[in-house]
Amino acid sequence: MKKMTASRHARLDLTTKMMLGGRNPDEQFGFVNTPIYRGSTVLKPTVKALNDRHHARFVYGTMGSPTTEALEKAWTELSGAAGTVLVPSGLAAVTIAFMAFLKAGDHFLAPDSVYRPARNFCDSVLKRMGVETTYYDPLLGKDIARLMRPNTVAIHTEAPGSQTFEMQDIPAIAEAAHARGAIVMMDNTWATPLLFPPHERGVDVAIEAGTKYLGGHSDVLLGMISANERCWKRLRDTFVAFGCCPSPEDVWLGLRGLRTMELRLRTQEKKTLDMARWLQKRPEVLRVLHPALPDDPGHAIWKRDFKGSSSLFSIVLKPAPQEAVEAMLNGLSLFGMGFSWGGYESLAVPFDVSEYRTATRFDPGGPCIRLQIGLESNRDLKADLAAGFRRLAKAAN
Repeated sequence: MKKMTASRHARLDLTTKMMLGGRNPDEQFGFVNTPIYRGSTVLKPTVKALNDRHHARFVYGTMGSPTTEALEKAWTELSGAAGTVLVPSGLAAVTIAFMAFLKAGDHFLAPDSVYRPARNFCDSVLKRMGVETTYYDPLLGKDIARLMRPNTVAIHTEAPGSQTFEMQDIPAIAEAAHARGAIVMMDNTWATPLLFPPHERGVDVAIEAGTKYLGGHSDVLLGMISANERCWKRLRDTFVAFGCCPSPEDVWLGLRGLRTMELRLRTQEKKTLDMARWLQKRPEVLRVLHPALPDDPGHAIWKRDFKGSSSLFSIVLKPAPQEAVEAMLNGLSLFGMGFSWGGYESLAVPFDVSEYRTATRFDPGGPCIRLQIGLESNRDLKADLAAGFRRLAKAAN
């Protein structure tokens, strides 16, 4: 493959960069894909080289290999970041990011709609460390400034919100945070940098679960944390100190998934919007929670800041007994019941966040189900849900 100048590479479309990023056939005997490097020890030719850890390309297996370097570089370019580290899961990406920037005596702000395992970490590990977390209404926007204190060092965001899909005004929150010296973190797993470029919108540290859309096949556990120039060194130093590295096989699968991620996302976006509109018309459904729908409360922000939508959304059913909801879900043949999302298969999971939210009151008016729309035929998926709705009605009556 002919080498390309940096200026020409910079002018390429993002789609093309996703095909080129993190691979160099000239260094791989002409083979297209970066191979899997497994290993701990990295041999050095001299004592000077052995001790020159700060300038060495590779030092030890936990600090990176040609395989991890390939995905880090590709994700850094895709995200518009100064650098990226890879960790073993999406939750590890959350916790390493938090640990990198929070210490005893700090005040931390997190949205009430935050991913629940992240909330558990705040309420357990961070609390034991002496970090105080305040949960805020995700709809605050620039008014988040009212909750900031002199020791507020970071604000965490997630758009849209986990399970309930509130849309946060990330640029407004970033402006308020930066005016007071705080940094902004964001869980950007729902959109990926393809649909929401976090660092362009003011985010300092972006967290992604590569388990979801990057992997795309429900067979990878992987997390990515990207940071801007302000935060990169501290993130990288914390990552090295923890020795929290992913498996080389999962990293390689992430590289492979990168090449088709946009195709899958765009296909699932179309299929998901079709399913969401169909569900809006169903008599059993009270509301559809999807920011790309024009009547969604967060639609204006989504339209302004996002370049598309993905495969995950929720529905609120009209009031029905728990037994009826279980009858609906237990008989589904194409929608699986299981955690995670972003793969090629469709999923349906009931949820109720009212028991643990503290800054807002969640009263949807009926049972809630989170749906992940996969790559199956929408005709078949609609038939599966329609049969479920019939079971729901029968059990309710």
